[in-house]
Amino acid sequence: MMKSEAAVRLKDVKKSFDGGKEFVLKGIDLEVKKGSLTAIIGFSGTGKSVVLKHLLGLFKPTSGYIEVLGTDIGKLSEEELTNFRCKFGVLFQSAALFDDMTVLENVCFPLIEHRRDLKMTQVLRIAEEKLQQVGLESKHYHKLPSQISGGMQKRTGLARALALDPEILIYDEPTTGLDPILTEMVDNLILSTHKIREGTTSIMVSHDLSAAFRIADHIAMLDSGRVLLYGTPEDFYNTEIELVKKFVNKGIKHR
Repeated sequence: MMKSEAAVRLKDVKKSFDGGKEFVLKGIDLEVKKGSLTAIIGFSGTGKSVVLKHLLGLFKPTSGYIEVLGTDIGKLSEEELTNFRCKFGVLFQSAALFDDMTVLENVCFPLIEHRRDLKMTQVLRIAEEKLQQVGLESKHYHKLPSQISGGMQKRTGLARALALDPEILIYDEPTTGLDPILTEMVDNLILSTHKIREGTTSIMVSHDLSAAFRIADHIAMLDSGRVLLYGTPEDFYNTEIELVKKFVNKGIKHR
């Protein structure tokens, strides 16, 4: 069988939380290419984060098919799904660091949990490598999250997401609530990480359209629980779909 060129494939995915009276996802069809940096955009409440939770196996679709890295995740047991999630790295909206662990301990955590074959010296070496990759100085490694800046917390969160060398990196609203300077830093960090890690697929849900169109290879716009348009930034600039044109014109600074 020929290996799939799609990292993620969703076919007619529907999701209802109330037994089928109302659907949040109303038939999502989407293919994310391996090695691409894809942004998922759309108005609030269109199902962007719900799609991410389906990819991670946190939600099961009411109907439809989800394939990740060639695996039908709907057929996995809970134990298999837990192991499969090691193929993902996730940077959460608020970094979501453990408050009582140092920067270094936070990055060590997934390695200790999932790589029982490693000695502690190896765990520490890998964690330090990841922190170096995201540009955090060693003088901050033994500080608690409360003792470092918001930008450093984001770097630490990304280093932790990279700890297991995932094949897919997911960013869920990574710049929400950040000031413009910090937002640009995080966006550039996502882009540089994607370029350094050749072959890694990056999927980003973002409300920041200017950043999404600047750094993403492909963009999927959701509306009313469906994919309204999927394509390159240029496809979005040239579209004749009126709702997409309005959304893009309102959210993106003129080129």
